[in-house]
Amino acid sequence: MKCFERLVRDFIISSLPDTLDPLQFAYRPNRSTDDAISHLLHTSLTHLDTRRGNYVKMLFVDYSSAFNTIIPSTLTTKLEHLGLSSSMRQWISNFLTGRPQAVRMGGHVSASTTLSTGAPQGCVLSPLLYSLYTYDCVATTSSTTIIKFADDTVVVGLISDNNETAYLKEVRNLETWCQRNNLLLNVSKTKELIVDFSTKQERNYQTPVINECPVERVDSFKYLGVHITQDLSWSCHINSVVKKARQRLYHLRRLRDFRLPSKVLRNFYSCTIESILTGNILTWFGNSTMQDRRALQRVVRSAERTIRSELPDLHSIYSRRCWTKARKIVKDLSHPNNGLFSLLRSGKRFRSLKTNTERLRRSFFPQAIRSLNHTTTQY
Repeated sequence: MKCFERLVRDFIISSLPDTLDPLQFAYRPNRSTDDAISHLLHTSLTHLDTRRGNYVKMLFVDYSSAFNTIIPSTLTTKLEHLGLSSSMRQWISNFLTGRPQAVRMGGHVSASTTLSTGAPQGCVLSPLLYSLYTYDCVATTSSTTIIKFADDTVVVGLISDNNETAYLKEVRNLETWCQRNNLLLNVSKTKELIVDFSTKQERNYQTPVINECPVERVDSFKYLGVHITQDLSWSCHINSVVKKARQRLYHLRRLRDFRLPSKVLRNFYSCTIESILTGNILTWFGNSTMQDRRALQRVVRSAERTIRSELPDLHSIYSRRCWTKARKIVKDLSHPNNGLFSLLRSGKRFRSLKTNTERLRRSFFPQAIRSLNHTTTQY
């Protein structure tokens, strides 16, 4: 059944228009969590870089049992607007309705009940169907942005002149949209993060209210596996990564004690330690401090001593991935960040992004453009 669902999923994806919500980064070709986080950070840093006194509000939205609240009739109507064939819409409607379900505990099985709402848990199609169900949840003003990765949603408010009207209106619109589409916002897990680099101005931040409950304001939030803090520094995230990677070093040493071949140890390192150290590395490595980079590299050196073999350093991995991702974005005209890569009149180099602060200059997109230009010059 899962194999058949993958075939259906691939067919649906191939039938979707290119104009489908560009800021839904899940289950789209050449999209990943790296793209979602990079877009969030670049949007925020560009606004902060534009004018002194600007600040950014990020509302990290949490839904209660998001996949279980899909209404098949509403979904099929939206699929019709997206241009899916009548037979495919009927198949999806039949797939989601009339599903028998029972609960087994020990040797006892509950009475069976029939479900006609939501998508099955663990189903290959469920995340894609949810993404299509929420495709029309988009920002309504130019000073707000809604970035999505499946059900992980963040509302970004770009605030100027202390005017939060558009941002608060966007939050109310989101609440109304959820009510129309049978989605319930979990206020207790929904958090607001404010990024404000202005230290001389006293702010009177307005707290958004959802379902008559004020949203909690936090200093940091873990979004798609990356700890984002109110000062957009990465020490908190890197400390967490280093701690998690060091725990895996113990298992690497145990495997060495069993005299396993060096090739096996290297594979174990790549899968369980390097994957942790380089997770979403494009989004945070460029703005990390030298102290944090040394902490990361110490983990690599510990692994080298254990394996007794040289391992790739993290800066080389970052540079290579930066260039690779940049090339993919340039070739993908439907990518939301493709417009940042514009060629000069010569057609040989890309136009550098204008930056006023070191923080924006060291972020992913300016560095990606420099990486492409350096390669062009070199070869």
